[in-house]
Amino acid sequence: MDGNKMQNEPNTEVEVGATTSVYDMSVQNKRKRKGLTGLRNLGNTCYMNAVIQCLSCTTPLVEYFFSWQFEKFVSREKKEMVNAFANLMTDMWFGKDQYVSPEDFLSVMNKVHPPFGKRIQQDAQELLIYTLNALHEDLSNNKKKAADNAGSSSMGSNASESIITRLLQGVIRQNTTCLVCGNTKHKDDNFTVLSLSLASEDETSVQECLECFFQQVSLTGTDKIFCVFCKMKQNATVKAQIWKLPRILMLHFKRFEYKSHRKRKLKTSVEFPLNNLDLSPFLSSSNAKPQMYKLYAVVNHFGELDFGHYTAFCKHPETKEWNAFNDIRYFQISESKVQTSSAYILFYSSQAFSLPQKTSSCSSC
Repeated sequence: MDGNKMQNEPNTEVEVGATTSVYDMSVQNKRKRKGLTGLRNLGNTCYMNAVIQCLSCTTPLVEYFFSWQFEKFVSREKKEMVNAFANLMTDMWFGKDQYVSPEDFLSVMNKVHPPFGKRIQQDAQELLIYTLNALHEDLSNNKKKAADNAGSSSMGSNASESIITRLLQGVIRQNTTCLVCGNTKHKDDNFTVLSLSLASEDETSVQECLECFFQQVSLTGTDKIFCVFCKMKQNATVKAQIWKLPRILMLHFKRFEYKSHRKRKLKTSVEFPLNNLDLSPFLSSSNAKPQMYKLYAVVNHFGELDFGHYTAFCKHPETKEWNAFNDIRYFQISESKVQTSSAYILFYSSQAFSLPQKTSSCSSC
C-alpha cells in the first residue's frame, strides 16, 4: 500500500488546538451563510472534503467558474472535470443546503485516478495535485492527459495557460555551477505545490523549512555533474531560487516518512505566520518581485499514518472569520486555534479576497 494512504479514519470528534470542538446541530436551524457548506463523507473521503473546502474559499478560482468566461468555454466543449467542479462550487456557494454530497466530483476523480474511487483513505496532497492538473488540462488547449502528469506538482514547462497556471503556478530556477571553471547552467521548473521537509523532528518553523528547501547543495564524488566546458565530470553546487511567485502559494509538509520497512507520521509542530509570510530571501533578485502572503486555508491531518482524519480550516472572504470543516460539520473557531501541529497543507494568497460573484447564466455551472 502507498505509504501516504491511511486505511481507516477514526470516528471521533476532531481536536482543534488543545480542545475538542463539537458541532452544534442547532446550526441546521440557522440561516446559512454563503460559502459555509459541509460535505458528506462518502466512505473515507475526508481527505477529498478537506481539499475541496480549501479550494472553495480560493475566491479568484471559484469566481472564474461563476463567470461568463467559463460559460463561453463550456459552450465550446463539454468537459467532465470542469463541470463537476463548477457544479460543486455552485452548490456550496449558492445552494440552500447545510451540506452537499460530492458524488459527481468523486466519480470524475475516479476516472482521473481510479484509487480515488475506492473506500480507502488517500493522501490529501495527492488529491490536490490531481485535481489541479485535471482542471488545467480541461481548461487549456494542451491535449496531453492529466494522467501524464500524475503525482507531479507542476503543470510542465510547455503546458498551455489556464486559470490554474495564472493563479497557482510559480517558477523555480535551478542554478548548477561547476566548481572548476565556474560555468553556471540554469533549469526552470514550474510548481503549484511546494513540498517541504521538516527541518526538525521537535519544533520548527515554515521559514526554517523553506531555508532547507532552498539551501545550496554540493555535488561531489558519485554525484559529480558533467561540465560541457571542462568536457568531464566535476564537483559542482546547485542552488534553487524562486524565479516567479504565484498569486496563490500552497505549502505541503512532508509528515509521512518512509525508510526501509519503517513508516511513521511526523507530528512536528511547525510555526507558520497567518500574515506577512515573506519569501524574499528565496527570490532571484534579477526577476521575481517580492510579495507578502496571508494565510486563508489549512488542510489538517489528525491521528496516525494508518489511522487518521483530515479536516480544513478556512477564512471566510466576507466575514474574515475562521471556520473548521469536518465533513458535514462546520463551526467557527478563533484565529488562535488555526495553528496546530496537525497542519498538513497551507494555502496563502498575495491578494485580499472578497465574496465571489456569480455572473454566469450557464445551466451546467
